[in-house]
Amino acid sequence: MIKDEIVKILQKATGQSDIVVDVPGNNEFGDYSTNIAMQLKAKSPRQKAEEIVAKLLSNQDTKLLFDKIEVAEAGFINFHLSKEALLKNLEKVDEKYGSSDIGKGKTAVIDYSAPNIAKAFGVGHLRSTIIGQALYNLYHFSGYKVIGDNHLGDWGTQFGMIIAAVKKNNLDIEKLSVDELEKAYVEYNKKIEDNPGLKDVAKEWFKRLEEGDKEAKHIWQKAKDISLAEFQRIYDLLGVDIDYAYGESFYEDKMEAVIREVEKKGLARKSEGAEIVEFNPPAGGLPPAMLIKSDGATTYFTRDLATIKFRIATWKPDIYIYEVGSEQSVYFRQLFETVRMLGWIKDEELVHVGHGLFLFGGKKMSTRKGGSIKLEEVLKEAVERAKKLGNGDAKTAAAVGIGAIKYYDLLHHPTSSINFDWEKIFVLEGNSGPYLQYTVARTNSVLVKSTNLQISKSANNSQFNHEEELVLRCLVHFPEVVENAALTYSPNLLCNYLYNLASKFNTFYARHRILSDNRANSELRLGLTSAVGRVLKSGLKLLGIQAPERM
Repeated sequence: MIKDEIVKILQKATGQSDIVVDVPGNNEFGDYSTNIAMQLKAKSPRQKAEEIVAKLLSNQDTKLLFDKIEVAEAGFINFHLSKEALLKNLEKVDEKYGSSDIGKGKTAVIDYSAPNIAKAFGVGHLRSTIIGQALYNLYHFSGYKVIGDNHLGDWGTQFGMIIAAVKKNNLDIEKLSVDELEKAYVEYNKKIEDNPGLKDVAKEWFKRLEEGDKEAKHIWQKAKDISLAEFQRIYDLLGVDIDYAYGESFYEDKMEAVIREVEKKGLARKSEGAEIVEFNPPAGGLPPAMLIKSDGATTYFTRDLATIKFRIATWKPDIYIYEVGSEQSVYFRQLFETVRMLGWIKDEELVHVGHGLFLFGGKKMSTRKGGSIKLEEVLKEAVERAKKLGNGDAKTAAAVGIGAIKYYDLLHHPTSSINFDWEKIFVLEGNSGPYLQYTVARTNSVLVKSTNLQISKSANNSQFNHEEELVLRCLVHFPEVVENAALTYSPNLLCNYLYNLASKFNTFYARHRILSDNRANSELRLGLTSAVGRVLKSGLKLLGIQAPERM
C-alpha cells in the first residue's frame, strides 16, 4: 500500500515508530495526511511540520512519489501523489490487488448465521449471515486463516416446547415441514399465556431430552434433519457456504467438564437452587450469569463456554468474532469476562459484532408472536423486481435481486437498525447493489468493444483530465479500505468506497470518450476502465455479491 510507504518515509524522517496516516475527507487536502508534527509536542507544530517536509523533499525517491507535500495551518502534513505514482499503482491492479498479509500466521474463528432449528429462516437471521460472510471474506483476503462456524440453535428449553407441542397435538413428526414445526411452536407459546403450566411441561420434556429419552431424542433429531435441509436450500440461494455447523447439541457431552472447572476455580455459587457466576465491579458491574438452572438444566451460557473451550483446543484462534444481534451485548460481556476469569486466553481477542434489527414499518417482527417474515419470500420478491429492471435472464435476475438485498444490508453499519425500503434497495442512480453491478457491466461492455486495442496502464507524462485523475486517486485507496473494513468489522466502509469509485468512473464515462482517435489515450483509458472493473468485482465478491457480465 502507498499508505505504508508514506508511514515508512515518515518513520525514517522523524525516528518515530507510531505514526498515523489518514485520508483527508476533502480531495483539496491531498491523498494522505498526518498529524505527526502535533504528536511530537513541539512548541510550534507548524514549524516542526515544515522541518519534516524539508527533510522529506531532500530525498529524490520521495520527490518522485509526490507532486506536492504541504503544511496546513495547524501543522498537518498533506501529501499529493504524483501522476507517475498514480500510474505505477494502476499497474498493480490485478485479481489480488487489495489483499494483504496482515493476518499471516493468525487464525480467526467467525461465529455467524446461527438460525434456530424448527423455525423457518426469517429476515431476522439475514443480517448475521450476510455480515458474517462478508467479515469471513475480508479476513481471508487479509491473510488470516479463517474458520466459519454456524452455531445452530438446536438445543435448549425451546425444544422442550417443540416436543411438547408435537405430543400435545398428536403430530406426525415424520411428515412435518419447517413451517408446520414453527406454527406448532408459536401456537404452544400463545397457549402458555393462558395456561402457565404448559411451560413446566416443556421444561420437563427438555430435561428428558438432556437425559437421553428415546422418544424426545427422535422428535428432536427429525426436527433438526428437516430444518437443516431447509437451511441449506436458503444458503444455496444466498451463495453462502459456512465451514462448520456445530450446533449447541454438539457440546452436550462437553459441558460437564466445563461446569466442574468453573466450580473448581471458585467462580460458581448457589442461588435459589441454581448455579451462577458473579462478576466484580471492574468488569463493569455485570449482572450474574446462570450456569445451571434450578431444575438442573444447562443454559446458553454453559454451552457457549463449552464452545469456546472446544475452539481453543481445535483451532487455537487468535481472534474470536461473534456476529450476533446487539441485544446480546451484555450476555457476551458476561461470557468473555468469564473466559478471562478462567484464564483460558491471554492475548487473544474476543469480539462481539452486534448487529441492529431489520425493521418493517419501524417495528420488529417476532416469531414468537407469529409475525415472522420468511427470508425466502423477500428473496423471491427481490428477484422479481430485478426482472423488472430489464434483467429477464433468470441467472442475472437472481444475482441482481439477491445482490441488492445483501448490499442494502451491508451498506449500513452492523450496529445500526435498518428500515427495509424496496425503493432504496433497487435505485439505479444511487448507492445500491444494482448500481455497482451495472457499472461493472458497463466496464465489460467497453472492453468487449476494444478488441483491436491493447490495454495500457501507463503513459508518458500523460496529462490526465480532471475526472481521470479522480478515478486514479480513488483506486489508490482500495487496499487500505479493505484492511480497515476488516479490522473495524465494518463492511459498510467497503460499500461506501465502491460507490465512490463507481460514481467517479461513471462521471468520467459520461464526459469523455474512452475509445477515441488518439490511440495512446484510448489504451490508457482502457487500462483505467479495466482496473475499475476489477476492483468493483473484487469488492463485490468480498461482500458476497455476484457481478454479472452483462445487465
